[in-house]
Amino acid sequence: MNWEDECYLLSKKKFKENANIINVFTQKKGKVSGIVYGGNSRKIRNYLQISNKLIVFNNSKNENKIGYFKTELMKPISPNYFNDKKRTSAIISLCSLLNSLLPDSQPNEKIYRLFEKFLENINLKNWIYLYIFFEINLVKELGFDTNLKSYDNFVKKDEFFTKLEIDNYKYEIPIFLIKEIIPSDITESTIKKSLFFTRSILLNKFFLPNNLIFPKSRIIFENYFS
Repeated sequence: MNWEDECYLLSKKKFKENANIINVFTQKKGKVSGIVYGGNSRKIRNYLQISNKLIVFNNSKNENKIGYFKTELMKPISPNYFNDKKRTSAIISLCSLLNSLLPDSQPNEKIYRLFEKFLENINLKNWIYLYIFFEINLVKELGFDTNLKSYDNFVKKDEFFTKLEIDNYKYEIPIFLIKEIIPSDITESTIKKSLFFTRSILLNKFFLPNNLIFPKSRIIFENYFS
């Protein structure tokens, strides 16, 4: 099977002496794995960075066997934030979540566009809230809608947080997530509780029931806000 597509690099690991196995999130094919020969050469290694946007050319004998990728850099993402630990950590966290949760070879263009939009807006001042909303939307697109908006009439206007029970789990939820409004003030407490809530949803709905290992990079990112 031969095809080409644009994609974002989600993960890579060394394979043999001078090759890598990479996971990419493609626009049309979803998450796909492939072998990149020469992946440890200086030329290719320099752009095989997590989250970079690539063009991949796939060559495989059939759909059930891992293919061979030829890659070209389409747009550098990660090098723009090497000096920004929080944004770098956020990008790695999202790539790890997508790599863990996306099913193989199943297209999901909506999640692809949501991820692309987040990367386009990560330079904004309120980027951290965009990250939190991305996780909420990721949960929804993977098949579990928290329906937070349905609780809007039950919360008081002067509240910052409320406690709700969703599918027999109790959560403390920031009000801005229910009202779907980005707050004007960015506080560490609000961010921390928001990230704790979305992590709890991800754990309870996907990772724990399926015996998946929760990405360490997501925990590291959350720990930047304390």
